[in-house]
Amino acid sequence: TSTKSAPPAVPVTVTAPPTTTTSGPAPAPAGPGDFQSPSGGVYCILNVGGDGKGGVVCQGGGNYSAPTPTDCSLAWGDRFSLDQGDAPVSHCHGDTIVPSHSAPGPIPDVPILGYGQTRAVGTITCDSEASGVTCTDSSTEHFFHLSREANGIGCRRAADDTRVLPPGLRARR
Repeated sequence: TSTKSAPPAVPVTVTAPPTTTTSGPAPAPAGPGDFQSPSGGVYCILNVGGDGKGGVVCQGGGNYSAPTPTDCSLAWGDRFSLDQGDAPVSHCHGDTIVPSHSAPGPIPDVPILGYGQTRAVGTITCDSEASGVTCTDSSTEHFFHLSREANGIGCRRAADDTRVLPPGLRARR
């Protein structure tokens, strides 16, 4: 009789598929917190106040067509806030809410609200579109809009329509 030996062991190597990583800021999560437009030209902070109501403040965009108040010698028309139940406000300010960064474009580590996406807290909803960022209070229909071209505020209710919109921008009804 002959004896057969087992075939020699062949080493097997298993390679995991490559992982995909993306560079740049992550998509904006839902709820309170900060976000930016895909271009990095508009930065916003959504929050919930001590009274449980939503609010938002955004900075950036272009010119504001309303005249600068005579008592404002600082920046005007690039920062707006909207608190649930109230009309939007343009701020006269000498500071910034935008995190410090050195390169143009999106701010590292700040989530991006992609075009076609929304983010909300309470009755305040912010929409990101190629035409800019619009934040609206659904309880009053007041809104503000920031874009590269121009910034504006208004109300979508016909009786309360006090819009100060940039030329060419129409309020959605």
